[in-house]
Amino acid sequence: MSSSSADALEARIPGAFPEPADGTTQVSTPQSLAQRLFERRAEYTRPRAIRIKVGTWNVGGLKDTDKDLATWFVNSEVHQPSTSATAGDTDDPEDDSQALVRDGQVGIYALGLQEIVDVSSAAEALRPYADPTVPNRWKNSMQSALPPGYQLIAEQQLVGLLLLIYAAPAAVPHIKSVSTTSVGTGLMGYMGNKGAVAARIVLGETTRLVFINSHLAAGADKAALDRRNWDASQIVSRIRFSPIPDATGSSQGTSEGMGDEDVAFWFGDLNYRLEGIPGEDVRRLLSIHTRTLGLDAEVETASHASSDASLSTASRAASSEEFSENDIEIPPELDPASLQTTLSSLLSHDELHQSQKAGKAFHDGWEEPPIRFLPSYKYDVGKVGVFDSSDKRRGPSWCDRILYRTKASKDQYDARAREREEARRRDEELKARGVDRAGEDEEEVLYDYDPAADGDGDATPDDFESGHESEPEPTVGSEGYDRRLIVERYGTHLDIVSSDHKPLDAVFLLTFDAVVPPLKAAVRQDVAKELDRLENEQRPSVTVVVERSSMAVAQDEFAGADFGDVCYLKPSRRHVTIANTGRVPATIWMTGNTPTWLTVRFDKPADDALKGNNHGPSARYTVEPGEACSVELEVHVAAMETVRLLNKGKMSLDDVLVLHVAGGRDYFLAVRGRWLPSSFGRSIDALVRVPPGGIRKRQPRPTVLEEAVMWSVPREIFRLCEAIEQLVERTLAEWAMTAREPERAPWYNNAGWPFVKDPRYFANNAHEEELMLICEALDCGTCFNSAFEPNTTPMQKLELLSEVLLRFLKSLEDGVVTEAMWRTLDDGFATRTKSRRSSDDEKMWALEVLSSAPHHSASFLMLMTTLDRVASEICNAATQKQNATLSNIELPRSPQVSVRRGTLSKAPEIATRQLIALNYATVFADAIFRLPQMERPGDRENAARKDRVIDMMQLFLIDGH
Repeated sequence: MSSSSADALEARIPGAFPEPADGTTQVSTPQSLAQRLFERRAEYTRPRAIRIKVGTWNVGGLKDTDKDLATWFVNSEVHQPSTSATAGDTDDPEDDSQALVRDGQVGIYALGLQEIVDVSSAAEALRPYADPTVPNRWKNSMQSALPPGYQLIAEQQLVGLLLLIYAAPAAVPHIKSVSTTSVGTGLMGYMGNKGAVAARIVLGETTRLVFINSHLAAGADKAALDRRNWDASQIVSRIRFSPIPDATGSSQGTSEGMGDEDVAFWFGDLNYRLEGIPGEDVRRLLSIHTRTLGLDAEVETASHASSDASLSTASRAASSEEFSENDIEIPPELDPASLQTTLSSLLSHDELHQSQKAGKAFHDGWEEPPIRFLPSYKYDVGKVGVFDSSDKRRGPSWCDRILYRTKASKDQYDARAREREEARRRDEELKARGVDRAGEDEEEVLYDYDPAADGDGDATPDDFESGHESEPEPTVGSEGYDRRLIVERYGTHLDIVSSDHKPLDAVFLLTFDAVVPPLKAAVRQDVAKELDRLENEQRPSVTVVVERSSMAVAQDEFAGADFGDVCYLKPSRRHVTIANTGRVPATIWMTGNTPTWLTVRFDKPADDALKGNNHGPSARYTVEPGEACSVELEVHVAAMETVRLLNKGKMSLDDVLVLHVAGGRDYFLAVRGRWLPSSFGRSIDALVRVPPGGIRKRQPRPTVLEEAVMWSVPREIFRLCEAIEQLVERTLAEWAMTAREPERAPWYNNAGWPFVKDPRYFANNAHEEELMLICEALDCGTCFNSAFEPNTTPMQKLELLSEVLLRFLKSLEDGVVTEAMWRTLDDGFATRTKSRRSSDDEKMWALEVLSSAPHHSASFLMLMTTLDRVASEICNAATQKQNATLSNIELPRSPQVSVRRGTLSKAPEIATRQLIALNYATVFADAIFRLPQMERPGDRENAARKDRVIDMMQLFLIDGH
């Protein structure tokens, strides 16, 4: 096959891709594979020829017409091509023989029938379903007439319209993507008594074929002609076929309409008549030839020269009694008495040709083989060659037609239409500039004449002039499919008398490029190898090196990031080096969800750092060839919910990070750590069972309740309270000896001290590491002094331990005072307040409620005792002047809660104590008590409930002072 032949297909192959733009980098994807495969289509396509026979017949709703089907459609003569054009079908991919079907047989039969039922009957036109009896009778007749092996590949019915398409056994494997549809244009523009049925097939994976069988509006007046043209336009605009899967196997998504096909055949009872000539004159002219020709009126286009000669001879015999063998043979088109001359004179009145010339219907590339046969309508049923002898005496006309259109002819028409539109637009622009200017331009055009080019160009419907034949020329175009579609026959069968229409058929020889599967498979394999090679050269490649833990066992084969032992608040870090070892820049980023306990940091700015996304989860980093970057992985368990899950064994410090390389492979980086149990996040009932030496010494048991109770109060609370009490005394004594005027004592800056840190010593969380070490000492049961630097002052130690105490209390799973305890306290507190009970009674009642949970009650009392002692020590240090009054003594500041001076006692020491107790109660309320969650956390009920908690705590912090 020549390269020009393959290039003529271009993107018309179903599912083809457009040509890639220059400089486009190809990536190995299913789309690029299919595109490369399409670019090399010349290597795996071979020209194949198939004969297509199209037949149409209006049977008029008459019975037994199907019995004539074999005579005129299947068994009628078919043109036998020369031996050079005929070759047997073979499976050898190296065999370039063109014939798809052997011995010149027909490869595809397309039969279009009209009025297989009585369409004038309202019952048939309005029937909600199609009766299968009639089409089954036609299918049975067709199948029995065809040679063995032919298969029905498409069928479609619309009331009286029926389209049947059969394919030879050798052609069936080459036919795919069959789709059928119908368009009704009858009553109200949509009923099925008129309209079309159509089918689309794809031949050889390259060529779309469309078959349209239509029945247009009847009638001989101007309105009927306009309705026929309207019917044709509606059929074109409303035909839709299902999408064809593209080269990757997926659907194109949009339906196909007319204009997308490579070759189309439109046939049926188009009902176009002869205009402007009386019917009787037509009958008189044609009757001479019908009497002479008899049953030999069938004419083949491929051999029309010899046939026309016989027609001319027969005509002269009818008009002259004398005939001499020495007479000179006159060509039929020059003999005024020949049938061809008569037909040419009549066809100039044909409405179809006139509509094509006027651009009203079938003008956009549709062609018809030359008509060299008598009209197909209207004859007396049962008689040969007798035109309508009824009272209506309808004039003969070529109602039944077979048209065809190739993609090349459609494109040529569209190009000419664009040229005409462009010329019209230029003409309007010239006229808009002025008549003088337009005249100058027109003068230039008039004298722009090239004699050498005179007469060039193909004739078009717009070039027809008076006196020329109106029928189109044979299909011998200059490019594309016009060269590849040959009309071998076009004629009627006058001997078929079972209907008032004569059946009409045409035989086409189509040469197309068919895909040879073995060759395509070989080319596909070659393309895949080529794409793999290009992909490997262009794909980014990186090398990932993970830092090994110094504690890792030599025999451990774990290749990921091992963080070893991980404990609460203590960060653990590992570094990963990513080096670009490829030839192209590599853009990398972490995909997926990173666990909350793990942080990933790159040591270089992100590509979109200017947009504010420097180290976000979706940040991308580009590493140039030969460059390396470091990634820091940090495990930091700080969220209390995570601590609880880890303590219970419901979560593990194991995960897999995915490093994605754009255009390359993914790298999977496993991370793991071993969680060390923590006393934080547990319940009091669990903590009282912790053995001496801390939570790390406890042996795991199936349940906590199986372990023996070791303490009345959790050891962690006891140790913290004891250390705080000792440090308060040392801090106050040290302050008294070393403080200088006018330096303010920390308890004056904040009445909540030491449980609220002094910002002078704890700016920017500078002591987070010491807090972590204190927590570690709690879990390990070691001395707190090991958590502090040697130069740490008692005041700083006090504030750090106070902070840890608050964190520890807040981490308790059920709190010191559980939610159930508080509900009982809250209900009773409201009732007892109305009865105006004394504070001692209230305190005793609260302790009685708490005693239901001994460990919780003991913990609560220890905390209240510690707070009471701390407050007493601070009050003593703040009110050393015995004769001071409230008016001249300075009270501590209260940032946590606003207090009016009038609500405090007039005695300075009592006022100071009240202020400190109020701040302590405010700071510890949320740490000690677990209150029910409200729907709206900021509503008044929540505030009032917290006030009640503070009031109850003040019973234990103020009473007796």
